[in-house]
Amino acid sequence: MSFLNDDIKNQINRRSFLTAGGIGLGSAALMSMLPKVAASGVGATSLQPGNGVPSLPHFPPKVKRVIFLCMAGGPSHLETFDYKPKLAEMHSKPMPESYTKHQPIAQLQGQQLRCQGPMTQFNRYGQGGLMVSDFLPWHAKMADDICVIRSMVTEQINHDPAHTFMNTGTAISGRPSMGSWITYGLGSESRDLPGFVVLTSVGGRNPQPIASRQWSAGFLPSQFQGVEFNSSGDPVHYIKNPSGVSSAQQKKLIGTVHALDRHRNRLLKDPEVSTRIAAYEMAFRMQSSVPELMDISDEPDSIKEMYGAVPGDGSYASNCLLARRLAERGVRFIHLYHRGWDHHGGLVKYMNICSDLTDRPTWALITDLKQRGMLEDTLIIWGGEFGRTPMFQGKGGAGRDHHIKGFSMWMAGGGVRGGQAYGATDELGYHSVKNVVHVRDLHATMLHLLGIDANRFSKPFQGLDMRLTGVEPARVVRDILT
Repeated sequence: MSFLNDDIKNQINRRSFLTAGGIGLGSAALMSMLPKVAASGVGATSLQPGNGVPSLPHFPPKVKRVIFLCMAGGPSHLETFDYKPKLAEMHSKPMPESYTKHQPIAQLQGQQLRCQGPMTQFNRYGQGGLMVSDFLPWHAKMADDICVIRSMVTEQINHDPAHTFMNTGTAISGRPSMGSWITYGLGSESRDLPGFVVLTSVGGRNPQPIASRQWSAGFLPSQFQGVEFNSSGDPVHYIKNPSGVSSAQQKKLIGTVHALDRHRNRLLKDPEVSTRIAAYEMAFRMQSSVPELMDISDEPDSIKEMYGAVPGDGSYASNCLLARRLAERGVRFIHLYHRGWDHHGGLVKYMNICSDLTDRPTWALITDLKQRGMLEDTLIIWGGEFGRTPMFQGKGGAGRDHHIKGFSMWMAGGGVRGGQAYGATDELGYHSVKNVVHVRDLHATMLHLLGIDANRFSKPFQGLDMRLTGVEPARVVRDILT
């Protein structure tokens, strides 16, 4: 009997080994596909629409979503919204050392610094008399809708770290982007689309690359990272089924794999396995929702003409129209990048190019949202990662170097009082001197409009309560709010 019992035990052990080994190999394969963030101790969060941190929002929000229009490369505040007659008087004269001594300069180190006056004309527009340059005639039409912040400052003077700082609140790579923070905190209102979508376009001088880590979830669950949609061709890689595979077959396969994954994860309890399971389900739903979203042929001709959008052209104009469609479908954070604003030289030429590509579509987006009653619950932010110097730089004609001590951005939409300029730089446009707004203040104000207190919105990581606004003080810019 003892031999029989031993034989039965061996069979059971072999059976257990094969069962565990088979599932274990599948688990190992799955784990190899996951981002290596499980060690952060992040808890699992469902991907279902509407879910977020249970305690949020802290108070009634003014807006439901954010559309961030990034003019990547750094548009010149001195040729857009910050007119400086004194700089025009000082044109070609030496830049006073009192402005530049001990100040960070990107590419003009060791060179003779000369003042570069404004390269276009400015006029006042709207009921508030907002100053707008001739490079932006369509912005002039919406002067009463936008609030220009003319006293922005940031901390990073080169493109990639400056984008990282603008997007994450720190120059340290690997931290969550603002879109990830917001979708983590508030969840998504869309069942069939990601809560955070990125679109890019290009046109202008020296288009700087934008790394995908700029929309990373960092130490947050990876389900909250931004999803980049291609502006032309297939919007998402592998969105179509392989030849010979029907939707019914794929659904059956996904259901079987998910059942095995869920069974195994009862033991593993790994949040990233739960995240990936939910992501596979989202990917399946996206196979029908994304092509319908990206097909703008159903838009009236008048709307496509208003934006200047051409289906499938990958332009900023088409991306602005897609941003409105994404907003309609409940996407929480929509980030558009237009690469081409790095105007070290040939500024007039390339300002004309960039403005031609972005000025009218931006106006169209604001106008379209207003007509649909959506601007009142949408926050729109426009600007680059920094500004440009008041000093001349010549590479293929007059241009300007990177500048972090004073530049302009604007906000519009729910909770923002349009038709005003807030803050000011000095008379040469070098230093922000009045009502200075740090990038952290911009983040705090954005979160406030979404119903979030930036100081109470944190995530434990590596022994610290991490926040989008960091550990430095950040203020809500209440003077620009309704």
